[in-house]
Amino acid sequence: MRVLKFGGSSLASVERFVSVATIVQQQAADDTICLVLSAPQGVTNTLVELTDLAYLGSDFSALLSQLSTRYQTLAEEAAAQFPGAELSALQQVMSQQLAQLQNQLTGIALLRHCPDHIKAQILGLGEQFSVALMTALLNAKQLPALALDAVTLVKSTGDYLNASADIAGCEQTLPQAIAAMPAKVYVIAGFVSSNAAGETCLLGRNGSDYSAAIVAAAIRAAACEIWTDVDGVYSADPRQVKNAKLIDRLSYDEAMELSYFGAKVLHPKTIGPLARYNIPCYIKNTLNPTAPGTCIDNSGGGDALVKGISSLEHLALITVSGPGLKGVVGMASRVFASMARAQISVSLITQSSSEFSISFCVPQLHLAAAKKALQQEFELELQTGLLRELTILSDMAIVSLVGDGMRQHRGVAAKFFASLAQARVNVVAIAQDSSERSISAVVEQSACKNAVKVCHENFFSHVPSIDVFLVGCGVVGSELLAQIQRQQRFLQQRHVKLTVYGIANSKTCLLNGEGIALTDWPAQLQQAQGSFSVGQLSQFVQQHHLTNPVLVDCTSSEQVAAHYTAFLAAGFHVVTPNKKANTASYSYYQQLRALAQQNRRRFLYETTVGAGLPVIDTLQGLLNAGDELLAFEGILSGSLSYIFGELEQGVALSEVTQKAKTLGFTEPDPRDDLSGMDVARKLLILAREAGMTLELDDVEVESVLPSGFAKGASTEAFMAELPELDQAFSQRISQAKAEGKVLRYIGEISGGKCKVAIKALAAEHPLAKVKDGENALAIHTRYYQPIPFVLRGYGAGAAVTSAGVFSDIMRTLGWQQQV
Repeated sequence: MRVLKFGGSSLASVERFVSVATIVQQQAADDTICLVLSAPQGVTNTLVELTDLAYLGSDFSALLSQLSTRYQTLAEEAAAQFPGAELSALQQVMSQQLAQLQNQLTGIALLRHCPDHIKAQILGLGEQFSVALMTALLNAKQLPALALDAVTLVKSTGDYLNASADIAGCEQTLPQAIAAMPAKVYVIAGFVSSNAAGETCLLGRNGSDYSAAIVAAAIRAAACEIWTDVDGVYSADPRQVKNAKLIDRLSYDEAMELSYFGAKVLHPKTIGPLARYNIPCYIKNTLNPTAPGTCIDNSGGGDALVKGISSLEHLALITVSGPGLKGVVGMASRVFASMARAQISVSLITQSSSEFSISFCVPQLHLAAAKKALQQEFELELQTGLLRELTILSDMAIVSLVGDGMRQHRGVAAKFFASLAQARVNVVAIAQDSSERSISAVVEQSACKNAVKVCHENFFSHVPSIDVFLVGCGVVGSELLAQIQRQQRFLQQRHVKLTVYGIANSKTCLLNGEGIALTDWPAQLQQAQGSFSVGQLSQFVQQHHLTNPVLVDCTSSEQVAAHYTAFLAAGFHVVTPNKKANTASYSYYQQLRALAQQNRRRFLYETTVGAGLPVIDTLQGLLNAGDELLAFEGILSGSLSYIFGELEQGVALSEVTQKAKTLGFTEPDPRDDLSGMDVARKLLILAREAGMTLELDDVEVESVLPSGFAKGASTEAFMAELPELDQAFSQRISQAKAEGKVLRYIGEISGGKCKVAIKALAAEHPLAKVKDGENALAIHTRYYQPIPFVLRGYGAGAAVTSAGVFSDIMRTLGWQQQV
């Protein structure tokens, strides 16, 4: 015989009832079936609400009428499935239930009192209606079905609303009833049972799984199948983790751990009776009956390292501490005895090695009762100071890693806690059982989903995520978005999920929790209503549980750069080609790095100096190897490299500047390039990377532009005035050419000082041949002399700069890959 249990979601409508009947009919062809049913979806909640309304003296007639209508609708829709006699019997059951319910609710309302044994009778009515309807359907399909009375046959002990199975009692009643009344299918209500006095007791909310396990154990079933609305047990809650994986096989111990710590598919008490008699359990999907589901048995699931990550929420962590605990025998016993007397379940226990404190988790709902019980138990110790006042942390959750394979592998705990650190989750308490089958961490409720998501990413999906927020949609920003779109296949091959969640410009901010479609982002941005701020982006990240947010600043704004510290503190990586932050005050420069390290975030700015050239990375590599920068010289501006190369060919300054601006070689305002400040900022960044404590004012700058030229004018006005300088520059170029030289814009670091100037270089000088947008850098160090370390390549252009930014974005994965 096999036991099949169907939950409320499988019985939400007559169509679902018929589907269940079809599944039962197919299985009954090979075996006798014992069918355990929940109430139709939502009915038990309605019964709870009716009881509460009656207890409060409120009018419950409208809700009772809704329940009656629900019953009647189910019966009428099912009428086409079976003959009139079956319908009459079903309607009689309905009438009796509703009349009983009406009388009991009226009595509760009059007395303003609802004893638990009456509440148990009311809340168990829904399952009994399911039994009547399903029995009629099965008999109509010519499948001999017999309804069994769960209240009489399923025995339990304990309180009325949360009873425990009396397996020995069930072994007497159930097999005898089945033997006395032959049938192909036996239909029995879940959730309900009776105590030794014959009074109705409930097996706890959602206890129909437990009922199925009790029945299976009592009749020694060949298997117990739990049919629900998902394909089986998943590696995490699929509602929280989209890429949660189906687990094909679990051991009893693994399943028990997962159910106890919040796996929604299984009732925590289900596994015990099945494991006791080695009865395999299958989790199956009513909506997808051909799916293999999850098998739970004694053999387990092979050598998989971790089977699942579960969470238990809405908890409070209570800590009992003080000198009265240390070395005193029986104190722990008293703590938990007080919880037992108050009928409070303890989820997790941990004790300091010094015996100075004991911490444990209880449901948040029972916190007040737990606190009262402890204060009464330790009243004397609290008064005399042997114990401190109870420490209570509310709104906590437990995140647990479960798997038999953890016993054979080292480093699982390290990877678990590294994952929690990566999710920026603070661990409040830790517990691990001696079997090494599970390890649990108590975290804040608000951080629970992030913790589960990152742990699942690191242990199961192995697809790290990058959550991008771009500010600045100019030439570089737009090209970057185009590159991200083009590179999706490459990212998939690398098993990386890169999603753009936000795009902002100076006027508005576009956010989308599902990710922004990059095919038409300009139109979406134009219609967006939001504004760009640290607070708004932080709230968005928390709301959508993003674990690796990256702010990408493709502006040249000092205002945006000034907020980098706030973004780092809020948990964002910062990637930018904007030079303003690194060339602000030296104290701000240091603050950025301190915050990045403190918050385990990355501040990446490779493109601030050499665009696509790995200048910063190369210099940092040399210095990290113990080298020392002695001197530096180079052409640091791709735009000025291009401009001076064209000037050498006789093109006018105004013409080549406009051309460079159009090509995206210059900053949005070309004066940032021609003034020399762009090169000065790059030179300062290199100097600071080498350990020099310099400010921007310390850099000696010779501008391409005369002092005060077009000062205060708009970019457009400046470009209109620029032809005034064409003749003077033409003469200067001609003079250099007459001397056999060329003009180049050079940045130098020497003797601890920085200088930017126009230099006339001999034709044989290495930098004389650098033009057309190329950069060339000569780094003189203790290791690299007299021949310097030279980097040369294109240092301007939207595509090159965007590629460098893209590379930096990818480097934010480093924090994840190390765990």
